[in-house]
Amino acid sequence: MLGLAGAAALATTGAARRAAAADGAPFRIDVHHHLSPPTYIAASNVGNFGDSLMKNWMPSKSIEDMDKAGVAVSMLSVTTPALNTIPEGQARALARESNEYAAKLIADHPGRFGSFAMVPLRDTEGALKEITYALDMLKADGIGLMTSYGDKWLGDPSFIPVMEELNRRKAVVYTHPTAANCCVNLVPTQQPVMIEFGTDTTRTIADILFSGNARRFPDIKWIFSHAGGTMPFLIERFVRNPMLDPRAKDTVPDGTLAELKRFYYDTAQVSNKGSLSALAAIIPASQILFGTDFPYRKSLDHVEGLRKAGVFSDDQIAAIERGNALKLLPRLAS
Repeated sequence: MLGLAGAAALATTGAARRAAAADGAPFRIDVHHHLSPPTYIAASNVGNFGDSLMKNWMPSKSIEDMDKAGVAVSMLSVTTPALNTIPEGQARALARESNEYAAKLIADHPGRFGSFAMVPLRDTEGALKEITYALDMLKADGIGLMTSYGDKWLGDPSFIPVMEELNRRKAVVYTHPTAANCCVNLVPTQQPVMIEFGTDTTRTIADILFSGNARRFPDIKWIFSHAGGTMPFLIERFVRNPMLDPRAKDTVPDGTLAELKRFYYDTAQVSNKGSLSALAAIIPASQILFGTDFPYRKSLDHVEGLRKAGVFSDDQIAAIERGNALKLLPRLAS
């Protein structure tokens, strides 16, 4: 019966998507879309980080790009390095100002935006206060975290109080890669975004798994960017790790794959046959979400790439572009 219900829901999603496409109405949901609050741009100028695409972002540019690609709703998040380079005393204020700016955008553009709120994770008290404010007062759709903070990944014991609260709330937690302290300028010819971002996503997935946090906090709904980084390529090593490392055996008692298949993964910057084939070989289409990485890529690139890849059926693409996000974020159905 559950199988039939799921098939019916998927068919309905596909039908709705085709109807919307036929009349030109936007329907896609983008879970990986960046905003640049004015206070964040100001902080980047003072701290000498960020690039021109981030600093020249405007809401009108997002909406124009969304409309060209049939994107109905974009989930907004601040891009890397977020609060990683901000002094602790200023991080709380910047998180609050940025989250309030996102909430105002949602109010000013009804039906077009959602928000993954930024929190100062290294400041436990500040992070817990901002989670409460963002989710209860601002009605953010989830929390946005970086994959690492200095030399700590998301399975680090110092983050447990925050993970406990996120688990209690059954929160959606979107993660975005950054470059850890170890790996910012390893090779002069390579920007961190080229290799290190994918690697840092992989490290944090492994840390969540093999620290035991995936099992300890099963109600956190994790979203990992860029098809999970290099994890699909390294899947055999992930699966074999509990066989080789006694410490890992108790953290994934049902096997590594069982935990990986509960997470969600977006299509930002990976809408090509090689990346999507690797992801689809181990992760069901029900766990894959449409993402674009705007303003670093155009939404239409991903719409076209998802189809040209030839990895998914039409109904699976409908689920990736909308249906899966609605199950995760049911508020967006309205």
